[in-house]
Amino acid sequence: NLIAAAIAFLAAALCILFGVTRTGTWLIERRNPPVGAFIEAGGGLIHYVYLPPPSPDAPVLVFLHGASGNLNDQMLPLRPRFEGAFGMLFFDRPGHGWSERGEGNDSLDGQAATLAKLMDRLAIGRAILVGHSFGGALAAAFALDYPARTAGLVFLSAATHPWPGGATSWYYSVAALPGVGWLFSQTLTLPAGWARMAASAACVFAPNPLPADYLRSAEIALVLRPSAFRANAIDVEGLYRFAKAAAPRYREIGAPTVVISGDSDTVVYEEIHSAGLARDIPGAEMVWIHNLGHKPDWIAPELVAAAVRKVAGDTVDLASVARAVEARIAADAHGADCVDEKPALAVQ
Repeated sequence: NLIAAAIAFLAAALCILFGVTRTGTWLIERRNPPVGAFIEAGGGLIHYVYLPPPSPDAPVLVFLHGASGNLNDQMLPLRPRFEGAFGMLFFDRPGHGWSERGEGNDSLDGQAATLAKLMDRLAIGRAILVGHSFGGALAAAFALDYPARTAGLVFLSAATHPWPGGATSWYYSVAALPGVGWLFSQTLTLPAGWARMAASAACVFAPNPLPADYLRSAEIALVLRPSAFRANAIDVEGLYRFAKAAAPRYREIGAPTVVISGDSDTVVYEEIHSAGLARDIPGAEMVWIHNLGHKPDWIAPELVAAAVRKVAGDTVDLASVARAVEARIAADAHGADCVDEKPALAVQ
């Protein structure tokens, strides 16, 4: 009787959590509708915003958002910096935001192929890629697989190299599992994620301030929907395997490259990923920013704009722009309760 009662209680709890998740998903989608158009690429519909170049010789920028994000995460802070001077493509990576997962997109090479197809559909031949965090890994994958279509690279707090142990957060490991991961995503991740979303976002930005309307305007809650959370988990769980195989090949990249990173990033190993990119990509320029966290796209958009212009061929003094950013954020001291969960690197 006790076993039967426990099973009945568990089944009832799961039903309640499933209902909460269904209702929460409906509310999230109602409050965060698509802002762009849809086009088929990579076996699914891709949600995108495309602003064609203002002239035939103007470069096109392709923005690649990170884990847990969507196209709004880069479009809001960066679109005003380039409008009228560059073409711009913002899109939800497969399975994120309003894009369908499609076929073959559980790997970074698959997502690079989907991006190439999306560019084909929009008649974009070559582009400068601007990749933030996980989007930096996709930028690297695209540059390796499609070098002739890569006009330049700007990496923002990128995650591109193997890190000690290769571990990720436990909830990504569970959500990525077959069967169990589906059930986990359908019942627990939305209510738990909703409770932690603001605090987690504040720690992503720390030591810099979380913009007041960031969660709402960037529509970050879209990642809490079961399908998006599971796609995100599969992406993150596969990153180490990609980085381990791809990092030795980064020396093959010949596109002009700028790497931007803060020295106070609690999300990725800047001393492994960003420093590794600057070391491995021939001619790459490294820009370190003191007291900058994981979000240069929001905290230092003027530096991102300067880096893009330099990659596009303009003469730009990135060091002076970087020092101005450092002076502006020098007093930032947010997120005192945030914990850097990355294991400390052994001093060589």
